[in-house]
Amino acid sequence: MAFLKSSISFSACFLCGVIGIHVRAENDLGKGLGEKYDWHTLEDGIKVSKETGKPLMLIIHKSWCGACKAFKPKFAASEDALVLSKKFVMVNTIDDEEPKEEKYSPDGGYIPRILFLDSHGEVQHNIYNKNGNPKYKFYYFDDMTVVESMKEAIEVLKSLPAKGNEL
Repeated sequence: MAFLKSSISFSACFLCGVIGIHVRAENDLGKGLGEKYDWHTLEDGIKVSKETGKPLMLIIHKSWCGACKAFKPKFAASEDALVLSKKFVMVNTIDDEEPKEEKYSPDGGYIPRILFLDSHGEVQHNIYNKNGNPKYKFYYFDDMTVVESMKEAIEVLKSLPAKGNEL
């Protein structure tokens, strides 16, 4: 009888743990990139960007990608990126959420890929990882390279006319 109670208790705990993990995963808007950021879906982010005049920062990554897995904790822990993120509409896409339009793969479909869009939804081809491989301009390997591009985006995009631009 004690074994049965123990077995039932273990099963209940295990089930609660699995359910808890599943609920956390569904509510994990950061998708490994940090819960402190104000994340949006791409569709919502484009609307918010147009309404506020803030530029959009789009991160495209995959759950199974080794490079993405190495990048995520660096970005999630970056205080500099978090501070700068307040000047952007932050969009985080993973796996099947990756946008299919060609404009979101300007030089290939590699991952992780980070793009900056103006408040009109145009990808800014001139804002990319200047410290990276020129064949993969939008590939980022650490938070510092992202922070540099975020600073550049703020500088470049503040001169663009946009309704309510708060840069």
